[in-house]
Amino acid sequence: MNGRAKHDGAMPTYVGMPSFPDAARKAVADTRLRRNLAHATTTIRGRRAAAVAELDDWAALREAGKQIKDHVLANLGHYLRRLEEKVTEAGGTVHWARDAAEANRIVAGLVKATGEREVVKVKSMATQEIGLNEALAEEGITAYETDLAELIVQLGHDRPSHILVPAIHRNRSDIRDIFRREMPDAPPGLSDSPTELTAAARAHLRAKFLSAKVGISGANFAVADTGTLVVVESEGNGRMCLTLPETLISVMGVEKIVPSWRDLEVFLQLLPRSSTAERMNPYTSTWTGTSEGDGPRDFHLVLLDNGRVDTLEDEVGRQALRCIRCSACLNVCPVYSRAGGHAYGSPYPGPIGAILSPQIRGIGSEVDASLPYASSLCGACFEACPVAIDIPEVLVHLRARAVEGSHKHPIERATMGVAAWTLRSPARLGLAQRAASASRWVVGRNGRIRRLPGPLKGWTDTRDAPAPPKESFRAWWSRTGGGTK
Repeated sequence: MNGRAKHDGAMPTYVGMPSFPDAARKAVADTRLRRNLAHATTTIRGRRAAAVAELDDWAALREAGKQIKDHVLANLGHYLRRLEEKVTEAGGTVHWARDAAEANRIVAGLVKATGEREVVKVKSMATQEIGLNEALAEEGITAYETDLAELIVQLGHDRPSHILVPAIHRNRSDIRDIFRREMPDAPPGLSDSPTELTAAARAHLRAKFLSAKVGISGANFAVADTGTLVVVESEGNGRMCLTLPETLISVMGVEKIVPSWRDLEVFLQLLPRSSTAERMNPYTSTWTGTSEGDGPRDFHLVLLDNGRVDTLEDEVGRQALRCIRCSACLNVCPVYSRAGGHAYGSPYPGPIGAILSPQIRGIGSEVDASLPYASSLCGACFEACPVAIDIPEVLVHLRARAVEGSHKHPIERATMGVAAWTLRSPARLGLAQRAASASRWVVGRNGRIRRLPGPLKGWTDTRDAPAPPKESFRAWWSRTGGGTK
């Protein structure tokens, strides 16, 4: 992709979003947001660590998940054809969508064909990615989110800010106010008690579950051997959407395939512990095509590319497609915990969003070019990832691409050019090292550089830089004869 702008049908940047540094600066100044995020991510992180520690073979499971995903990505065409064959044999219909616009047209057309104007939805990152709710609204179709957190976001005319907990930036009083204002059937005097809020949401959604004729879902996994789709969730709303409507439409990224049920077993251990810190998801729903007298009469699977095949061409960046959307990387990220999810300008926030969004959207916009820099490169995300995505490696790789593909980074290019010229000559390198050592008496008298000049001040605005040492390693080695004196 090399930084080119994606075509019009690709995943949209949230309209009006600034680049990450500008968005993050505003978010970090919101002390209430930081308090909400710190409490939530610390709690989730602690519970996950305890759940993972229960398994002696966690490292082996992690490696197995990585290898299964890499095998599928290396043989994606084969498994996609097999999945289509098995879904069709089971009575389903498979549709192929090259981008977000095509996927939205397909889904809208399928809903219109039923004559319905309302649909119920299972929480789905893929449908958020393509902006499905907005596309359906343009066609006169109303989509009702049924996941509690997604419902809060929808009623609040808001955007999700976390993969697993979309309303993580809201507290109980916020939710109470949203329900009172936007939920016509909210009980009088609704308090901010979690029990009361949950009961209000349940009563509000019950009528939708019982009347909806069309359900829309994503899929956590698809088993190629049998054409089976899998959704894991904690509330049971997904199962209602998957079983009660007459028509079910599932939108799934092409990378979500696993070859067999035995492979699925690995991910059903990795995902719940990494996401909700549970040994097993409360609800694991599977369906294979259609069955007479049981569940939807019509099933449609929309297989979504939307930049994924382009991403496969990148030997470093393709590992982002291993992602199982557990959100473990968000909960350990010091940047996310301070800036929140909205600052990323994408349905995919946090470290995984910083490497996934620029690849499937391209680095043509200011937002996407800034995302690879939304990290301290501390490596906590890599350690937490249950499928061993080396997010720091991909971030550095995408930073290079952002610089190479843009004319907006003259300082970086000039600096790297000077560095390359210096490092090609031992004499020039030695001279530069002696000059740096001499400068310590001017810029770092106390062992720290408090403020660098010119464009370099961006570094010292938020941190100290160590002063150059009195003597370089090369000079010390030459003076001491290799450390033998």
